[in-house]
Amino acid sequence: MTASYFIIAFIVVTLVLGIFTVQQQTTAIVERFGKFVGTRQAGLNFKIPFIDKIAGRVSLKIQQLDVLVETKTKDDVFVQMKISVQFQILREKVEDAFYKLQNPHDQITAYIFDVVRAEVPKMKLDDVFEKKDDIALAIQRELKEAMLNYGYDIVKALVTDIDPDAQVKAAMNRINAAEREKIAAQFEGDAQRIAIVERARGEAESKRLQGQGIADQRREIARGLEESVDVLNKAGINSQEASALIVITQHYDTLQSIGSDSKSNLILLPNNPNAASSMLNDMVTSLVAADKMKSNS
Repeated sequence: MTASYFIIAFIVVTLVLGIFTVQQQTTAIVERFGKFVGTRQAGLNFKIPFIDKIAGRVSLKIQQLDVLVETKTKDDVFVQMKISVQFQILREKVEDAFYKLQNPHDQITAYIFDVVRAEVPKMKLDDVFEKKDDIALAIQRELKEAMLNYGYDIVKALVTDIDPDAQVKAAMNRINAAEREKIAAQFEGDAQRIAIVERARGEAESKRLQGQGIADQRREIARGLEESVDVLNKAGINSQEASALIVITQHYDTLQSIGSDSKSNLILLPNNPNAASSMLNDMVTSLVAADKMKSNS
């Protein structure tokens, strides 16, 4: 009876000490007397009590390592770059990942420093910003080749930040602001030039129309005078008397128009009938003299 209890107790202790569970996306490393004997995957597992032990648990999830690297560009500008590397341990190479590397993060960091300080000094600062994806691909390619032997797969490498020296950033901002001000000044100059051209075109068109209007006005005045002279001739008034009458009438119309406008400036004009007759005589004399000169030539 005592032996049966002993056997049952031994079985219970064995089960309690031998059964263990492994979480999802995790692999357990099992050793026997210090020697690797195998791995256990997610779920309920068993090991020999007092003989086997769990040396460690390895996560198979994708991990991320952020590294800050300070380096110098080709144009002697110091920049601080933030590199983010996403990696995971390969399920079939868990043994290599667990035993071969003492500190995998330091190993990955060393490779990142090596690649960045080999690539960036070949580029100018502007090229570093433009070709950051090329830098990331170089890091991923170099790391993938080196870390695969240790059971690590490099999923992605990203250049997440490029931070030049503060004075360099201030200078870049000033250059950018000056360039934008230059472009704005060019646009303003173009707008002013277009406005001047359009205003000149408008003034030219206005003067053309104004001249056309004056010509039409004078043409109509001449036609009206001609009709007035014809009417007076039919009434028995000769051309000279008709012209004198028309001049006198226009003279008084002008005086009446000036007097009716309270805003007009002071204008001194002769206002007697003889003045109109004198103006007519002067005009006729000038026309006769012009005809003589034309005939002599």
